[in-house]
Amino acid sequence: MIKILCVGKIKENYLKELILDYQKRISKYHKIEIVEIKEEISLEKEGEHLLSLIGARDYVITLEILGKAMTSEEMAQKMDEIFLTHSTITFVIGSSYGLDEQIKKRANLALSFSKMTFPHGLFRGILLEQIYRSFKILGNETYHK
Repeated sequence: MIKILCVGKIKENYLKELILDYQKRISKYHKIEIVEIKEEISLEKEGEHLLSLIGARDYVITLEILGKAMTSEEMAQKMDEIFLTHSTITFVIGSSYGLDEQIKKRANLALSFSKMTFPHGLFRGILLEQIYRSFKILGNETYHK
């Protein structure tokens, strides 16, 4: 299973449509769940809430500006390797204030898509597109050209 934990809700309809489209595409390859939590007053409270949604055996990937950068092919290979030993990959997208240290410590991998800052909803769409691209790469399908 792929689980995506997100702080904040998507308000824009065009982003909701983008996210639903990629969620549907990914579901042909793997079960996927997106869980939204509300922004809290403190990062610590958000961290506690996020931790309560992470299974003990989940492989946790936090999305962080200072994380490891990968190509799409490297991400596909990494996901393939993770699924050999873990049944769930949990991606965590923090709020505009970042992620609490307890979430960063729980992470198996901190992943960076860029040193740039993206709007939350748009980034969620980018993450889903890259997950979908990973499955296409692993299946030797033509999407990723």
